[in-house]
Amino acid sequence: MRRLFWLGVGLAAGALAVRTLTKKAEAFTPTGISESLQSTATDLLESVKDFVDEVRMSMAERESELYAALAGEIDVDEAGRGDRS
Repeated sequence: MRRLFWLGVGLAAGALAVRTLTKKAEAFTPTGISESLQSTATDLLESVKDFVDEVRMSMAERESELYAALAGEIDVDEAGRGDRS
């Protein structure tokens, strides 16, 4: 009975090892590399889009501050920072 138990444990461990190695090996096939690069490129594109959106929001905010300063609503010091009066 003990031998049968250890045979089952060995088979399970072997199957797990083969499955894990197969997944790792698939990552180095042309298809696996292509999928990896595609996901990396998608993540990079999303990061760039987020950055551009943040820059645009900051530009719009600063533009509204400058328009308000030109209209005389706030005083602008030499550094370009506005103090609301």
